[in-house]
Amino acid sequence: MTINKSIRTDLALEAHEFIQENNARNEEEIDAGGVEVENDGTEQIRITRVRITNKKGEKALGKPIGTYITLEVPDLRYNDEELYEQTCKFLAKELSSILELRDDSIILVVGLGNWNVTPDALGPKVVSKIMITRHLHEYVPDQVQKGVRPVCGISPGVLGITGIETGEIIKGIVEKVKPDVIIAIDALASRKMERVNTTIQISNTGISPGSGVGNKRMDISKETLGVPVIAIGVPTVVDAATMASDAIDLVIDELIKQAPKGTDFYNMLKSINKEEKYQMIKEVLEPYSGNLIVTPKEIDEVIDKVSKVIANGLNISLHQGISLEDVNRYLN
Repeated sequence: MTINKSIRTDLALEAHEFIQENNARNEEEIDAGGVEVENDGTEQIRITRVRITNKKGEKALGKPIGTYITLEVPDLRYNDEELYEQTCKFLAKELSSILELRDDSIILVVGLGNWNVTPDALGPKVVSKIMITRHLHEYVPDQVQKGVRPVCGISPGVLGITGIETGEIIKGIVEKVKPDVIIAIDALASRKMERVNTTIQISNTGISPGSGVGNKRMDISKETLGVPVIAIGVPTVVDAATMASDAIDLVIDELIKQAPKGTDFYNMLKSINKEEKYQMIKEVLEPYSGNLIVTPKEIDEVIDKVSKVIANGLNISLHQGISLEDVNRYLN
């Protein structure tokens, strides 16, 4: 089966954290000019907005100019109905802030991924829960409630299933449907175990299917499709090197706490470059495990829950005057 993991999770947030860690160790400082960071949210739902405003910021973080939003919800995987509703509403608000829609804007929602592989089925699951309304505007316009925008959806599968580049399928649909914006949803490969199934990523710079596991496909972006692309992703897997690296980081952090400050051992621990360590672990494991991908055992339940959160966040943000209660009545 083909797995089509996307860009690594945490987008610009992870890169910004890396810069902060390096500067905190008093090494050669990395200039992050052109990067604006804003924190918001609640104790249960932490929101970080990273805006890369110029080429200087683009170079510092290694990400394209644009807006990157991360919702961190550590308890998202649990059955907390109140938290679920809050997350839907917070997500809808963030999406509304990044989407530039007219009342009659046509929206194409694309569910990327392989529906036969649970960790990669997030995109198709979301599309199955979206309020699809474009056909209603075309065939029964007088029965469409005011504020309901024309929305259409597609789950194009992956190259290993269709034999066609996903980007090519989407491009053909774009030429026919002529949407004003594309919203692409995909599962991500994480570089931090703690963020698996607990964060939702949003960006307005498009998405690169497959690059998270070294299998990069055609970009889905404004540059390739001629239409603005909003990307939404959730980390559902990590690789073996990430697991090993995170475990070693815990050991290093504990040793730093116990080692006397100023000693050679303490200074050596503080000087360890986490990115170089990760790359070394990856190279060491490659002959034994290859590109081993790991996902939590409860992934089936998590994908169902997270896909509903994203779908309802989209449903609320895309249709004016539609509440979560209205969405639940429509879908159920």
